[in-house]
Amino acid sequence: MTKNQLTFTYLSILMATIIWGLNMVLLKVLVTELPPATMTAFRIMTAGITTLIIIVSLKSHRKMTRSEWRYILIGTLFGVVLHHLFIAKGLVLINASNASLILALLPITTAIMGVMFLGEQMTKFRLVGFILALIGVFFIQGGTFSNMVFSKGELYLFIAMFVQAMSFIFVRKLTFTLDSKQATSVMFLIGSTVLLLISIFTEPSGIKTFFSMSPPTMFVFLFSGIVATGIGFIIFNGSIQRIGAGNTVIFNNLVPLFGLVFSALLLNDVINRVQMSGFIFIVLGVLFGTGYIETKIFKHNPSKMKTQLDDDL
Repeated sequence: MTKNQLTFTYLSILMATIIWGLNMVLLKVLVTELPPATMTAFRIMTAGITTLIIIVSLKSHRKMTRSEWRYILIGTLFGVVLHHLFIAKGLVLINASNASLILALLPITTAIMGVMFLGEQMTKFRLVGFILALIGVFFIQGGTFSNMVFSKGELYLFIAMFVQAMSFIFVRKLTFTLDSKQATSVMFLIGSTVLLLISIFTEPSGIKTFFSMSPPTMFVFLFSGIVATGIGFIIFNGSIQRIGAGNTVIFNNLVPLFGLVFSALLLNDVINRVQMSGFIFIVLGVLFGTGYIETKIFKHNPSKMKTQLDDDL
C-alpha cells in the first residue's frame, strides 16, 4: 500500500468515526420523534439495502455455506436485533453523551470475549486495560459509590454494548471465509426483518406513525440509515481488510469523543469533568486491553514480547 493510499484509508476511518459520533445524537433525536423499535427496524433495513446495492455493484457476493449461515444467524441475533433494539430503548431514557461513554467499552469488552472464547492471550498489559476501563465506568457514574446503581437506560446500553461484543466473536469466525461486506448486508437485512416483526407486536401503531414523520426527521433518518450505518460499516470493514483489525479498532476510541462533542453542540448536553475523566480512563483501558500499547512497546523487540507472553502464561 502506497503512502497516499494509507493516508486515504486513515482519513476514511476518521470520517466514519466522526459520522458515528454524530449518529449517536441523530438516534437520540429519532427515538424522541418516532417509535424506537419501528424506527430501528426501518433504519437497519435501509442500511441493509444500501450495503446490498454496494456489494452487487462490486460483484463481491457468492452463495454461502451452511456453516456461514449458522454464524450469520447468531451474529444477527446479537449484533443486529438485540444490539440495536437495546440502543433504541436505552436512548429513550438517557442522554446521548452517557450512551456514547458506555459504548466506549465495546473494544475492551470485545478483547475480553477474545480471551474467553477465542483463546487469545491474557497478558499483564491487557489486565491493566481491564482495570482502567472499569475505573472509567466508575467515573461515568459520577465518581462515588453512591451512584453505582445503574438506571434502566444505562443497563440497556450496557446490554447493547455486551451483545455486540458477543456478535464480534461469531462475525470474526464468519469473515475468515466470507467477505465482510456480504456478511454485513445479509445480517442487516435479516435483522431488520426480525426487528420489524417485533415492532408490530410492541408498537401496534408504529408503522403508521413512522410514515407520518416530518421532512426534517426523514432527512435525519435517511442520513443515519444510509450514510452512518450503511456506508459507515462498509468503510470500516474495508479498512480492516486493508490495514488490519488492530490498527482499525483504535479509531473506535474517537467515536465517544465525537459523540460527546456533538451532544454538547446539538443537544446542549452538559459534560462534566468527572465524565471526561471516565472517558480518558476508558480510552487508556482500550489501548492497553486491545494490545495496542503492548504491540508498540515490543514492536522492535519480538523476543522480549515472547518472553513477556511466557511470563504471563
